[in-house]
Amino acid sequence: MLKRINTLLILLAVLVLTGCGVYSFTGASIPAEAKTVSIQHFPNNANLVNPLLSDMITNTLRDYFMNQTSLNEVPNDGDLAIEGEIVDYKTSPTAITGDQIAALNRLTITVNVRFYNRFDESKNFEQKFSQYEDYPSAQDLNSVQETLITTICDKLCEDIFNKAVVNW
Repeated sequence: MLKRINTLLILLAVLVLTGCGVYSFTGASIPAEAKTVSIQHFPNNANLVNPLLSDMITNTLRDYFMNQTSLNEVPNDGDLAIEGEIVDYKTSPTAITGDQIAALNRLTITVNVRFYNRFDESKNFEQKFSQYEDYPSAQDLNSVQETLITTICDKLCEDIFNKAVVNW
């Protein structure tokens, strides 16, 4: 009997959480009528261009939405739509030693994002997102670049996802 009550309470909780929209355990709150998302390719407009970065950011963001929501991806005119561009890709010294030598360097990537919600225009936004990773100055950027970019792209996509569909 207690097991049935627990099952009914869980079922009731799920129904309440999904009653006003689509809810996932990632915290995403998406309008119930939204079924699709379109994510356009992010061109690289930064002064320093990494040829792999556009595809990596675009694909990571697409994967994030596909894995974290029940939305179907469409090429254009999704119920939720994201477009943007890479606006900065730079490396700079960050931790300077007493000898005026950088102990750490920082790779920073900035993207400008436009988000459109067909069902709730108050959720639309345009915003720049920036993330970075530090690496020892003794290491050449080319030797650590792929790992750094992967980590930064994951952080950027999480930030974009949270701003777009997580109402925190």
